[in-house]
Amino acid sequence: MKKLNIVLVGLGFGGAFVPIYKDHPGVGSIGIFDTDSSVMEEFARAHGIERLYHSFEEILEDEEVDAVHLVTPIPLHAKQTAAVLNAGKHCACTVPMAVSLEEIREITEAVKRSGKNYMMMETTLYTRQFFYAREMLMKGEFGKIQFLRGSHYQDMANWPSYWLGLPPMWYGTHAIAPMRAMAGSRICKVHCFGSGTMEEGMEEQYGNPYPVESAIFSFENGLKGEATRTLFETARVYQEGMFVYGSDASFEWGFSDGDNPIITTAVKAADGKRGGTTVVRETVMPNYYSMLPEEIRKHTVGGNYDPLNPQESLISGAAGGHHGSHPHLVHEFVSSILENRKAAIDEVLGANITAAGICAHLSAMQDGAEVVVPVFDEG
Repeated sequence: MKKLNIVLVGLGFGGAFVPIYKDHPGVGSIGIFDTDSSVMEEFARAHGIERLYHSFEEILEDEEVDAVHLVTPIPLHAKQTAAVLNAGKHCACTVPMAVSLEEIREITEAVKRSGKNYMMMETTLYTRQFFYAREMLMKGEFGKIQFLRGSHYQDMANWPSYWLGLPPMWYGTHAIAPMRAMAGSRICKVHCFGSGTMEEGMEEQYGNPYPVESAIFSFENGLKGEATRTLFETARVYQEGMFVYGSDASFEWGFSDGDNPIITTAVKAADGKRGGTTVVRETVMPNYYSMLPEEIRKHTVGGNYDPLNPQESLISGAAGGHHGSHPHLVHEFVSSILENRKAAIDEVLGANITAAGICAHLSAMQDGAEVVVPVFDEG
């Protein structure tokens, strides 16, 4: 079986994916590139990486490279993604896909021209929480889904400079993606309001006056969903939340990001009609490691993995990066290429999720006016 040669670009957050690629049975070699050469060289020594690149262009020119995973600053995502695809290489990129509708179009067109795979590496769609809610959906436990919510609360004032003043919904994918997936329907329009004020100077970079944006999204199948994204000067514990409200049961993310979710189940009254009591329970998430090749299952848990007692540590261990999602993302990207199929979060799905956030900010800047989300489907 062919094995892929992959390069990981950006070793800040991106460094967490390198050991997973190294262990994946479908990967032949993993190379790395970071603009800080001293960081890259130290990382290479620590992780036994032999393939180092000293410019982005060097990666594009290397004919032995099959795929590139970008974990770079948000303003670079679209340009770098298009460059990777146009160089004839498969591309995975951290969220968001882009920061304008024009950039999204450039990526979808590059996918069509190149015939290569694109995957938006949206962590929330591979968390234990999402897998559990998806199982509930597949079993019919929700009954009729009536409403959806998403949230992403995080203060990023002390992050790198490109974050300062960023429109919250430009990076709303963690709140939007689970709603989009659970609805099973394209987001077609949005109304959004911005709220609050930011300290002086924060508006200069992007012309955005809002630290918080809240939106109502409309899906083609008639469902509605609400999402709130906070980025600055809002005292709220971190959470990337998904909430599914059904006629028979509901799923709600815990108050903080590490809390267990709450499942509410309706109980019919004695006469069989609605209006009876409800059962509320906190649910411990199972680890969906069995969906992965054995070689990378250990990466679904954090530092509690015990190679001498693997099954027990996989079952009871605390979740690894973003609720155990990282190895699932890597496996989907690698598998989609080797199986010659589209990635689960391809350019069309990634475009709808990202464009919904971009359009939400456009709406907020027009005091909540309706904005239609364009269709990105290059076939």
